[in-house]
Amino acid sequence: MKCTVIGLGEAGGSYAAALVEAGHTVAGTDPAAVTTPDGVTRIDGIAEAVTDAEIVLVLTSAAVAPAICEAALGHLAPGACYADFTSASPTVMLTLADRVVAQGGAFADVAILGPVPWHGARTPLMVSGVGGPAVAELLRPLGAPVEVLDEPAGSAMAHKLLRSVFMKGLAALITEAVEAGRAAGYETWIRDQIAAQLAGDGHAVVDRLLTGTQTHARRRAQEMYDAARYLADLDVPATMSTATYESHRRISEREITPGSAPSARAS
Repeated sequence: MKCTVIGLGEAGGSYAAALVEAGHTVAGTDPAAVTTPDGVTRIDGIAEAVTDAEIVLVLTSAAVAPAICEAALGHLAPGACYADFTSASPTVMLTLADRVVAQGGAFADVAILGPVPWHGARTPLMVSGVGGPAVAELLRPLGAPVEVLDEPAGSAMAHKLLRSVFMKGLAALITEAVEAGRAAGYETWIRDQIAAQLAGDGHAVVDRLLTGTQTHARRRAQEMYDAARYLADLDVPATMSTATYESHRRISEREITPGSAPSARAS
């Protein structure tokens, strides 16, 4: 199958490489100077990259999802599947789906339900929209568990944002607690306290949440902004989601080298 991956960063690069290994023809595009996986044809420009593709996988930040879709519209092959893996809000997903379907394509809202750095292309997914079955057919052979919802686009992202209320909030709380413990001179003790409350290898989970929060704070801030807006749409108080957004936004504004200790002083 002819596939195009828009966004060749950590997640997009993993999916592009796995699709090549599975025997698909893969083109990729990314304005950043990221490494192009072996076997992927790098193309400058979204319009050129999506032309003739049977399926387009968008793995960029949610903030640019509408602009990416706008650039691709008018250049998609008839019947092509446009699969958005970003964390754009359910309302945005539904709007993009309407645009793609109006152009004769199929849209899939794809929610990534796990850490891609850990699982790669085998990360569990949930999909909705008319293009959902096409995404499942493409990615299940790569080892990805894909749950297909018989619901409109935006439904998968609604599920993910509800999950994010817990997961991103937990990560923000752990980050704050460890920063405070470090400042007080009790980091080891507070890590032990947190780890004792977590199932499985608690210390590995703590390390993953701390590192992931520092590395992906900007993207996660956008995700929690959308989560808070979604809770507002549901008339549910979003106090923790809003606070988690503010926490991730603050962390994203720091200059942190991956792996280094975060500053204990709040901005």
